[in-house]
Amino acid sequence: MTSEVGDALQQAIGLAGHAYIGGEWVVVSGSERLPVINPSNGERVTEIVAGTSADLDRAVAAARSAFPTFSTSPVAERLALLERIHALILERAEPLAQVLTLEMGAAITHARTAHIPFAASHVQAAIDVLRDYDFLTMRGTTAIVREAIGVAGLITPWNWPLYQITAKVAPALAAGCTVVLKPSELSPLNALMFAQIVHDAGAPPGVFNLINGTGSEVGAAMAAHPDIDMISITGSNRAGVLVAQGAAPTVKRVTQELGGKSPNVLLPDADFERAVPLGVMAAFRNVGQSCSAPTRMIVPRSRLAEVEAIARRTVEAIVVGEPGEEATTLGPIANRAQFQRVQTMIAVGLEEGAKLVCGGPGQPRGLNHGYYLHPTVFSEVSSAMHIAQEEIFGPVLAILPYDDIDEAVSIANDTIFGLGGHVQGTDIDLARSVALRIRTGQVHINHPAWDAHAPFGGYKRSGNGREYGVFGFEEYLEIKAVLGFA
Repeated sequence: MTSEVGDALQQAIGLAGHAYIGGEWVVVSGSERLPVINPSNGERVTEIVAGTSADLDRAVAAARSAFPTFSTSPVAERLALLERIHALILERAEPLAQVLTLEMGAAITHARTAHIPFAASHVQAAIDVLRDYDFLTMRGTTAIVREAIGVAGLITPWNWPLYQITAKVAPALAAGCTVVLKPSELSPLNALMFAQIVHDAGAPPGVFNLINGTGSEVGAAMAAHPDIDMISITGSNRAGVLVAQGAAPTVKRVTQELGGKSPNVLLPDADFERAVPLGVMAAFRNVGQSCSAPTRMIVPRSRLAEVEAIARRTVEAIVVGEPGEEATTLGPIANRAQFQRVQTMIAVGLEEGAKLVCGGPGQPRGLNHGYYLHPTVFSEVSSAMHIAQEEIFGPVLAILPYDDIDEAVSIANDTIFGLGGHVQGTDIDLARSVALRIRTGQVHINHPAWDAHAPFGGYKRSGNGREYGVFGFEEYLEIKAVLGFA
C-alpha cells in the first residue's frame, strides 16, 4: 500500500465521528459508537459515531436552504460539478478500492475492476442524461415542465456501497435535487471518502449532506421527515417496508430497490460449456452479495448431470482467500450476521434434501479467522424449497430442472421477487420470447455487457421505481403542466 493510499484511508478513519452538513465536516451529537469490522479477520478497524435525529434535522435544514438556488442552477454548472466528481473518483480509485477491501471484504481485483469503475459509470451516465435532457416540452399550447422534486433522502446498502451511492447521488444532483445520504453503518468509510470527493469537487454548501447512523434511528427519521420530499432506498425487503410505512404520513415519493431471487434459464440449445461457468460466476459475483444475482439456474432435466459436472469444475477453480491478494476470486462475506445467515441456509438446503454438488457448511481450510465460506452448489432443487425461494445473499447456487419451456418460465416466475433474470440460448428468437415472459425488471440474454443506462428495478416485492440512466434520473423530477403557455 502506497503512502498516498494509506493517507486516504487514515483520513476516512479520522472522519468516522463526523457528519458532512452544509459543506462542512461537523462532530455529530450522538454518543453511540458502531464498530467497523474487517471481515477478513473479524478485527475492528475503527468506530463510527452514530448520528441522531437532531443531526438529521441539521442536514435536512441545510439541504432545504440550498434547494431553491441549486434547483434553478444552470445545467452547465451541474454538469461541471458532476464531471469533477467523476474525475476525482477515477483519480482516487486505488484508495477507494482498498477501503472497500478493508471494510466489506471485496477482493481487491474485483474492487478495482467492478466496484470503482461501475460507480464512476453511474456519474458518467448522469452526465450523459443531463447534457441532452429537455426539461420543458410542448403538447399543443401546454408546456410540460420537469422540475427537481426537492430534498432527496438516500439510503444505501453495504454490499455494493460506493456503486449504490453514485447510482442515487449522481442523478439526484443532475436533476437539481439537494441530498441527504445515509450509507450503511456496516461499510461507511467509502461513503466518507465520497463525501470528501463531493466537497473537493466544489459542491455548494448544503447540496450534499451525509449522516452515518442506524436504520432504526437515522433511516426511520429520514422516512418520516416532513422536509424530505422523496426517499430512495436500496436494502432488504424488511427495511423497504419500514421506510414506506414511515414515509406514508407525509405522502413523499418512495423508490425502493429491494431483494431478488433471480432466475437463469438455460434453454436446450444453449452452449453449456460457456453458459454454466458464466452463470456460476454471475451468481457468485461479489461473493453472491448482489440482489440481482442469478442464484437459480434453471436447466433441462436431460442435461442435469452435465450441468452439475461443469458447475463443480467451475467452483473448483475459484480461489477463496484473503481479499487483498490479487489471485483471490472470492473474499469473505461482508459481516458476521450475513455469514451466519448463509451458513444457516446451506444447512437448510441439506435438510430439505437438495443434492450437494460442491461446497457445504463450514469454512475452507486455513480460513477460519474471518467470514469465509465454501462456494456451494445445490442440484435437484424444487421451487418449494426455501433455498429456491429465499434470498440467501451469499455464494450459494440452486440448480432446478425443467421438462419443457413453459415449465422453465413457470419456475422462473415462481417467486415473490422480480428484480433480475437471465436467459441463455443460441436461437435468439426463442431466447427473446422467454426473456419477455420473465416477470422481472431486467433480463440479460447470453451474458451481455453491463449497461449503466439500462433501467434497473423490480417487479413484485423487489421494489418500486427504477434506477440508472434517464429512468433513474426522472425519479428525482416532478411534472408540472402549464396550460396556455404557448
